[in-house]
Amino acid sequence: MEPAPTVLPPRIEEPREVAPADARELTRLFFRRLHELDEGTPEYRYVRETLIEMNCSLVRFAIRPFRGRGDGGDLEDLFQVGTIGLIKAIDRFDPAREIEFASLAMPYITGEVKRHFRDTSWAVRVPRRLQELRIDLAKAKEELTALLDRPPTVADLAAHLSLTDEEVIEGLVAANGHTSGSLDAPGSERIDGRTEGHSLAETMGAEEPALERVEDIQTLAPLLERLSDRERRMLSMRFGEELTQAQIGAALGISQMQVSRLLTRVLAHLRASMLADPERSGAGSPQQAESGCTGAAADVGGDAA
Repeated sequence: MEPAPTVLPPRIEEPREVAPADARELTRLFFRRLHELDEGTPEYRYVRETLIEMNCSLVRFAIRPFRGRGDGGDLEDLFQVGTIGLIKAIDRFDPAREIEFASLAMPYITGEVKRHFRDTSWAVRVPRRLQELRIDLAKAKEELTALLDRPPTVADLAAHLSLTDEEVIEGLVAANGHTSGSLDAPGSERIDGRTEGHSLAETMGAEEPALERVEDIQTLAPLLERLSDRERRMLSMRFGEELTQAQIGAALGISQMQVSRLLTRVLAHLRASMLADPERSGAGSPQQAESGCTGAAADVGGDAA
C-alpha cells in the first residue's frame, strides 16, 4: 500500500494577520511539514519563519502582565525578548508528542521575559561597542517603523544594520541595562488615581527547575488517557489520594502483592512510552499504548476473580 500523500501547508502572505482560531490548526500543519524538511533549505526557512510570525499573538498575550514595569518594561523590547522564547519553543517542539504547541510555548516565553527583567533591572557597565550599537538601534527602529508602518522585528533590524540576530538582541538587552531602580518600586499603571501592579521584585525571574518538566507532563497526559479506568483509578489512589497498597487492594478487592505487581507494570509501561522515540518505536500510537497495559488489565481482572 502506498503511503498517504503529504498534505502541504498553504502559502500565507501575512502570517501575523491569521486569526488565533485558524492559527492553531495551521500551526499543527506547519509543524508536521517542518519536521519533514531538511534544515537550511529555503522551504525549511519559510515554514519556520511562518510559524514564528503566525504565533506572535502568544507573545503579545504573555507580555501583557509585564507592561509598564519600569526599567526594561518597554512593550516593544518585551515583545522582542518574548519572541526569543517563542523561537526556542518552536525549535524544541515535537508534533509527535501530541500536545498543544501553546502549552509548551507559554512557559518559554514568560521565562525569557522574567529572565530579561532579572538581567536588566540594575545598572551595569557595558562595552563601548554596545553603547554605540544602542544608538544605532534606536535610529534604525525609528527609520524602519516609518518605512514598514509597523515596529521592526529583530530580523528587520539585523538586515538593516548588516548584523546577526544575536548581535541585535545583545544590543537591545544592553540598551535596557544602563539604569537602576528600586526592587520595591510599585508598578507604573494608575487606576482611579492609585498606582496598581506588582513591584519590580515580583516580576524578576529565577531559574525554574520545574520548567524542564513541562514537556514530560504534557507527554504523559495522552498516555494516561489510554489506560483503562481501573488502571487510572489505581494510579489516582496511589499518587493522588496517597493511599497505601493495602488500602488500594481493599478498595479493588485484590491483595497487596497484586497491587504492587500491577502498579509496577503500569509505571514501567508509562516510563518506556515516554522515553521511546515515537517515530521509530510507535510508542506514542494509541494501539501500542493500549497493548502495553493489556497484561496489567488482565491481571486485575484475573486476580479479582
